[in-house]
Amino acid sequence: MVEKTLLKKKNIKPLTGNYAVAYAAKMARVQVVAAYPITPQTSIIEKLAEFIESGQLEATMIRVESEHSALAATFGAALAGARAFTATSSQGLLYMHEYVHWTSRARIPVVMAIVTRALAPPWNIWPDHMDFYDQRDAGWVMGFGMDNQEVFDLVLQAFKISEDPRVYLPVMVGLEGFILGHTTMPVELPEQELVDEWLGPRRQGFVIDGSQPLAHGNLAWPEDTEEMFMDIQKALMEAKRVIREVDREYGELFGRSYGGLVQCIHCSDAKYIAASMGAWSGDLMEAVEKLREEGYPVGVLRFRYIRPFPGEEVAEMIGGVRGAIVFDRGISFGSMGPLYMETVAHLARHRKKIPAIQNIVAGVGGVNIEWTDFYRLVKEFIETLEAGREPETFKWYHKPRR
Repeated sequence: MVEKTLLKKKNIKPLTGNYAVAYAAKMARVQVVAAYPITPQTSIIEKLAEFIESGQLEATMIRVESEHSALAATFGAALAGARAFTATSSQGLLYMHEYVHWTSRARIPVVMAIVTRALAPPWNIWPDHMDFYDQRDAGWVMGFGMDNQEVFDLVLQAFKISEDPRVYLPVMVGLEGFILGHTTMPVELPEQELVDEWLGPRRQGFVIDGSQPLAHGNLAWPEDTEEMFMDIQKALMEAKRVIREVDREYGELFGRSYGGLVQCIHCSDAKYIAASMGAWSGDLMEAVEKLREEGYPVGVLRFRYIRPFPGEEVAEMIGGVRGAIVFDRGISFGSMGPLYMETVAHLARHRKKIPAIQNIVAGVGGVNIEWTDFYRLVKEFIETLEAGREPETFKWYHKPRR
């Protein structure tokens, strides 16, 4: 039994976000890695290949000809009982989209890192959240990190969540390309022995290894198909409990807990909430600290998971405030930002009074949004409400070229 005590011996390494992902996969002792290089994800796989070649990781690296094959090979290895991992980005994620659905429909535990990048055309290597948002209906658990330490922790926890019998679904972990992927930060690594004991051997619902007759992916009647899809929905809802449990347990063992599906800063006394996801949440937090120094009662709600969507937390934290502003680094074309739409939907679902909520889409295509931008936008929103006026429901905040 793992003793629930914090680690006394710290092992801190300067790691890029991509290397943090690779180290987490290594410490999870993945057995199969299959991937195709694509900017800005490539250095994850390069680092894992280095671990394998040097003997630090006992695993098989499968070099494939495309991203579609990368997830297909990962899926096949997982079906056969291996702890499997892959990573991709942007167009590569779109190319493997068929197997994104195959993997979740099969209820097979897999972990995949998404180093987010704008979708083409036009050709663009800068990050936003559009490729990640595009997978919301695919049946995966979806978490997103704010810094490299959290990225490491999310990936390691993803194996625990994915392989929990209450879930048995694949997990994707997002991080912004270059902003985190190629930026070096200090990352604390736990002891391998403790990780081994905490994570345990791989678990999955079924294995196709030739030992017994087993059909998979065959034709099903409509009623059977619907029942299978209903089970995926139930498992995702159950994943909320698992995510919270894993976060608490991880905090007890390794000293870092993030609040489960969301992290809320200064929410207890906030009359206004600013919500976001990803690395730019740090800039938003900096802006909010400045605003609070000036007497503005505002807090930050940071989405750590968008699947399953943290509807209960959103209802509790936003349902009673005067106003909320939701920042989306992506848009559902023809509608609004995904985080905004889901926030409003879950407030209604939980029968909470919906306050004035503004959706600001910004940072799309990699446009740099700084803390001063957040400061100005949040302050303007609060002052508009305090003056008795209605703020715009939707705004695309576009910064012109300097």
